[in-house]
Amino acid sequence: MLRPWQVSLGDRIDPARDVPIYMQIIQALIRDIERGRLTSGTYLPSSREFAQILGVNRKTVVIAYEDLIAQGWLASVGTRGTMVATTLPEPVKRQHGEAEATMSNAVIDYRFAPPPERPLALPSGPGLKLDEGAPDGRLFPAELLARAYRAAAHRASRENGFQYRDPRGSPALRESIATMLKSQRGLPVAAENICITRGSQNGIFLAAHVLVRPGDSVIVEAVTYEPAVAAFRALGANVLPVGLDEEGIDVEAVERACRRNAVRAVFVTPHHQFPTTVSLRPQRRLQLLELARQFGFAIIEDDYDHEFHFESQPLLPMAGYGPSHVIYVGSMSKLLLPALRIGYIAAPPSVIDAIAHMVSLTDGMGNTLTEDAAAELIESGELRRHARKVRQVYARRREGFAAEIDRTLGDIVDYRMPDGGLAFWLRFHDTDLDQMETRAVAMGLRFASSRSFMSSDDAPRGLRIGFASLNQHEARTALAALRKAAELTRSLVPLLP
Repeated sequence: MLRPWQVSLGDRIDPARDVPIYMQIIQALIRDIERGRLTSGTYLPSSREFAQILGVNRKTVVIAYEDLIAQGWLASVGTRGTMVATTLPEPVKRQHGEAEATMSNAVIDYRFAPPPERPLALPSGPGLKLDEGAPDGRLFPAELLARAYRAAAHRASRENGFQYRDPRGSPALRESIATMLKSQRGLPVAAENICITRGSQNGIFLAAHVLVRPGDSVIVEAVTYEPAVAAFRALGANVLPVGLDEEGIDVEAVERACRRNAVRAVFVTPHHQFPTTVSLRPQRRLQLLELARQFGFAIIEDDYDHEFHFESQPLLPMAGYGPSHVIYVGSMSKLLLPALRIGYIAAPPSVIDAIAHMVSLTDGMGNTLTEDAAAELIESGELRRHARKVRQVYARRREGFAAEIDRTLGDIVDYRMPDGGLAFWLRFHDTDLDQMETRAVAMGLRFASSRSFMSSDDAPRGLRIGFASLNQHEARTALAALRKAAELTRSLVPLLP
């Protein structure tokens, strides 16, 4: 029987590759079909002959043929052999010398939404990373986490808990978080008011999704958490920046904006404002809640680091006395580990239902095993003991970081000692920040650009530098590099090309 197709797969079959041989054969035959080298009705060599040509085991070819027949690429014609299925459409002819398409060089023929003009936050890479207020993961005992995972896994095995679950999250963790919020932060909540999220950033995005439609207006502070702004804009919102001062957001500016626009939400970080660390004072909190009642908008309260407050008592969340107008977003990342990606939303049940529906569309459900392990850490008291220990460590690092700023940068920066949180807000004077930041990066520092915090062109500029994740040597090295970069900028030394 004539088989005009000339076998040329040898150079594409490589036993040293990670891909199994049978899969390499499948991929090579499909590519030849798509390129038109193998046309409909063409007979292939017998499995024995093909195996001899390729120098592989006959069973490997049999498996490849059977898989391609099952997929519909090939057809078995009884004793006549195996041929390319006759139901396939005519292939698109390639130009002579045209490169074979891969995921890396493919010309995209369909429409898609390109990413916004904002860099991805990629923490990896050389140099010293200056985060924006992350905990030091080196302080969390790995054995504690391993034990919690083992306990959660054993419990799930006994209770058939490895199945798909409620998109609101682990019942155990929701109950634990509700108890914590009620006893420690004064929130009038129960488990029905809690939805577990993949960190607080995911919580902000989910809250925005149920609040904002294209064309709606959202108010943010002049300097704020940039991923939140990006989330609102991705949903088609009109983002309205308003000013802030040492007492927090300018509520009079909020009122003026509400009278001119259909405001659906106001995003604030009232406990430790991001990035400036100032606290929203009680009078302004009450004024903002009154505006929410008057104009019918929701307050998205991002309480991302409530656990770490070093001066006096922390202010209770706005959700504690304005539950009808506040969607409360929190995180376990600062107490546990950012890599675990555990955040939560507290809101009325109907809002939680809407958010859970969004979770079911995008994620199906959360990471139940991780959530149950976190609940185990809370219930056993290990998380509270860990929190007491790291608060002491971070309190010392806060004092030491302030002393190092005074020693290294005291004559060129203004700052205030933060009452809480895990970062400082540094305002440089008589310094071109664009130039300084470029030089600092060239010297091996990695940090968020001062422009990334600005929601308007006329917003104040500064650097938010986390201190909690840096030991004494790392803090000293980082601030010395910032000093050198500032000095080079202030002396107007030209940048190298």
